[in-house]
Amino acid sequence: MFGFGDLWKFFLSFFLLLPIVTLIHEMGHYFFARLFGGNMEINIGSGKSLLRVGPIRLNRIYFWDGWCQYEALRKETKFANILVYAGGSIANLVSILVINGLIYAGVFEASIFTYQFAYFSFYFVFFSLFPIDHPNGYPSDGKAIINVFRYGKSDYHPQS
Repeated sequence: MFGFGDLWKFFLSFFLLLPIVTLIHEMGHYFFARLFGGNMEINIGSGKSLLRVGPIRLNRIYFWDGWCQYEALRKETKFANILVYAGGSIANLVSILVINGLIYAGVFEASIFTYQFAYFSFYFVFFSLFPIDHPNGYPSDGKAIINVFRYGKSDYHPQS
């Protein structure tokens, strides 16, 4: 049962864990874009920009959403584009495996936070790969991957 004593866990999860999961997702896109010679900008959150570190911009409402966009890849192939779009989900899945491996090795203890980390990570994987067009006109990562299979490449940038 959820009680007042659990509120701190709720706030920690939404204001710390969720942005970390978002950053991991966006860094997965970034990794594959850079691997294939593209430049990328990452936005964590919405609203006015608070600070910028390299390609990462942290916005005022940092716990709400994340997105990135990349310039054309130097190695422009179907495979490269698919990996860039799938990169966020790959990073989330790898992070779950790493955390679970660390729990299994005894480095971390299973806790509400490791469960929530896994939950938020699976949430990102599921909804980013769900093939839809967002209201802003950009496709989900899954829809962009389908567009690459159908048309050779997507006209859109990865959006999470």
